[in-house]
Amino acid sequence: MKPRLPAVVGTLVLIGAAGGTGWWLTRDAPEPPPVIVPATDDLPVPPFPPRIADDDRYDKCMTMLADDPEGAEAIATSWQATGGGDGAIHCQALAKIANGEPASGADALEKLAHGGKLQGLTRVVLLSQAAEARLMAEQAGPALKDLDEALAISPDDADLLIGRANASDALGRSAAAMDDLNQALLLDPSRSDAFVLRAAVWRKMDMLDAARSDIDKAIALDPEDAEALLERGILRQLKGDREGARKDWTHAQEVDPNSETAELAAQNLTLLDAGPDKR
Repeated sequence: MKPRLPAVVGTLVLIGAAGGTGWWLTRDAPEPPPVIVPATDDLPVPPFPPRIADDDRYDKCMTMLADDPEGAEAIATSWQATGGGDGAIHCQALAKIANGEPASGADALEKLAHGGKLQGLTRVVLLSQAAEARLMAEQAGPALKDLDEALAISPDDADLLIGRANASDALGRSAAAMDDLNQALLLDPSRSDAFVLRAAVWRKMDMLDAARSDIDKAIALDPEDAEALLERGILRQLKGDREGARKDWTHAQEVDPNSETAELAAQNLTLLDAGPDKR
């Protein structure tokens, strides 16, 4: 499961650069709820194996998460009431996340992980899913706790390291985020998402050359990565390259038009067009 940055509301951050001072939307400091319901491909749906249950109802419920999360939750709730066990609890938890209740879903996943029945890789998957849900709910502290526990079981998991870096970054712990991202990239140098996040951390530390180096690596790995394009646009604006920023933000909209990233890019373009006197 490749973690993605959780969907968050963009935050205005004051940027002063050669090209003028202005406010630009970033993912750095998410605003409080309301929670944005994640897109289907952002759901913390488990890989197979491991499986939580061997049951046709489990398969049906998990399959329904993509197109009918409300129906999946109804099936899981009914199944749980008739003794569905761990499989019903798991699908119900993921359905709650899909239906805009990530904190409630995380609670259920954590209880399942700590119930004593599931161990090893299965427990790691549950804790990782709970952590992603916590991040969606703007609960970075509990997410960090879940990921610490998961990494104690599986210390060389790049996905978990990137997830923990996300949590550390949300808590303002840049050094810890850097350590995890460095380790993740040693384990898997092809992880463009790790380069994007590390670039953002470098930027917040005002180390723009290092940030640009990492974002260039991310885009070399995946030229159509909307999050990388959003971040490079911010870096270009910081360097006074307004037209370069415009190009990146426009491209980010084109490659992933229905995403939170595209929305942030569109708002940045509006700010850019308003001119320095209107920002």
